[in-house]
Amino acid sequence: MRLSSLLLSTALCLGATAALAQAPQDVFRIGVLGDHSGPYADFSGPGAVVAAKFAVEDFGGTVLGKRIEILSADHQNKADTASNKARQWIDVDGVHAIADMTNSAAALSVQALTKERGIVALASGPATTRLTNEDCSPTGFHWVMDTYSQSIGSARAVVQEGGKNWFLVTADYAFGHQMAADLRKEITANGGKIVGEVRHPTNANDFSSYLLQAQSSGAQIVGLANGGSDTINSVKQAAEFGITDAGQKLVGLVLMISDVHAMGLSNAKGLIATTAYYWDRDDGSRAFAKRYEQTMKRMPTQVHAGIYSSVLHYLKAVHAAGTDKGTVVAEKMRELPVDDFFAHHARIRADGRVVHDMYLVEVKRPEDSKGPWDYYKVLRTIPAEQAVIPLSESKCYMVKM
Repeated sequence: MRLSSLLLSTALCLGATAALAQAPQDVFRIGVLGDHSGPYADFSGPGAVVAAKFAVEDFGGTVLGKRIEILSADHQNKADTASNKARQWIDVDGVHAIADMTNSAAALSVQALTKERGIVALASGPATTRLTNEDCSPTGFHWVMDTYSQSIGSARAVVQEGGKNWFLVTADYAFGHQMAADLRKEITANGGKIVGEVRHPTNANDFSSYLLQAQSSGAQIVGLANGGSDTINSVKQAAEFGITDAGQKLVGLVLMISDVHAMGLSNAKGLIATTAYYWDRDDGSRAFAKRYEQTMKRMPTQVHAGIYSSVLHYLKAVHAAGTDKGTVVAEKMRELPVDDFFAHHARIRADGRVVHDMYLVEVKRPEDSKGPWDYYKVLRTIPAEQAVIPLSESKCYMVKM
């Protein structure tokens, strides 16, 4: 039995060595892992791959004397599929970093693996704060938004304007649960109240029963703690039920400009949301948007902009560190400032959270829009330090070291 075990162990080691040998030695690979076919495909998917490739082009196409190649895959919003693909990329294809990871459950599973292997993880699409709290990693970075940034900005503004009583329509997985918890804490701390909550499965089609409960609750505000097609369907069906016409206000907690485009301004008008990027904010954001639109025939979301920024910053750190070793590159990433069209004068904290300004926006009425994709009115800038969880409240072991 001992000999058999030894032979099996040797065979596995030889197999792993052979697999690694398949990875070209003159290629530097980055994987973009996201949702290409599910509810978040519009703000992940092919657009995420395009954004990463733009970053590679702008960096110059090579690093450490190697040609940079972008790999992509659909995790189908399944944690096991995501971790299996990430493992294949690392063990067989020699991937040095994994970006996007839209979907919180998928991102948590990938970050656990990359933490173990010393591979850099660049999360732009997922929103769970666990990525930089309980499940933080020395090589893990959270770039765009999280449940704290999305709930705090919108909730504070709405509560301050008198929206005290809320009903939550929540996606029934890690992201939705954390978003609801952050909202509950913020709303009650400011004198508001959660009068009810209902959870729904991801990629639901019929929200009628959930919205009827929200309508009958009498809540002033219906908070949509979901994303992608779930948010789109929620808003469209809320319009059909006349919820906003009857006086209740909808707050989209993870709203993408692609969602507004799919809903139409007649359905989405008046929605309040928080975003890290809007294409028409300044010259830099418009330049990236124009370039993206030429390829994708639509405007980029905050996730696409964040993927560009994260990949470019990672490559700058690899160059500056002079090595592809993930732990060394990660430290260099924390040292270097993040300053591009996505985030001006931003920095990366010890927990891996990128600290940058956010923007409170309101969806325009159809008659106020000047043309295609002119969808947002920027109400205010949320300063960077107010958009992230204070380090004093962090549960990340690296902060407490």
